[in-house]
Amino acid sequence: MPMPAAEIEALIKAAIPDADVVIEALVDDNDHWLARVTSAQFAGKSRVAQHKMVFAALGGRMGGELHALQLHTAVPN
Repeated sequence: MPMPAAEIEALIKAAIPDADVVIEALVDDNDHWLARVTSAQFAGKSRVAQHKMVFAALGGRMGGELHALQLHTAVPN
């Protein structure tokens, strides 16, 4: 079953409370998403570490409920 954008956003914000999360559909199927996540918690972390934080927030749903997620992370200016 596909995962709606609101659920993805809620999971990320639950784990990274200060995150600004923008979810965009890559395809209109609730299965292919782009997430732009900005958080001060990413400061000093590599891009890989930032992405691992976001994937951990999704609690193992990648590859199951959540088929495809393109991820862009950043530290706020």
